[in-house]
Amino acid sequence: MRLEELRGERVTRSDGFTFRWDEQEITAYPGETILGALIASDIHTLRSTRFEHEPRGMLCAIGVCYECLVNVDGKPNRRACVTPAAPGMIVRPEGQDEEMRYDAAE
Repeated sequence: MRLEELRGERVTRSDGFTFRWDEQEITAYPGETILGALIASDIHTLRSTRFEHEPRGMLCAIGVCYECLVNVDGKPNRRACVTPAAPGMIVRPEGQDEEMRYDAAE
């Protein structure tokens, strides 16, 4: 649910589009960040820490803390809070493949 909907406000939006988040279709709107679309879709955990596997997600939402790092179209370390969503992009939790290698080594 988007903030305007929580407030009961009517918002006129242009047509939405979708991108993929970890095998799930996410709806976003022009001008919206990846993080905004994920939070509106009730997705709050974006990655896990490498060794302790603790969940990480939104903290500052202004691009300062780097807690919301994701992999966008194969490019690592993108901040979801400042990266605009785009049609057809593929977004994955950061370090997912790396974590699998660490898990296999433990």
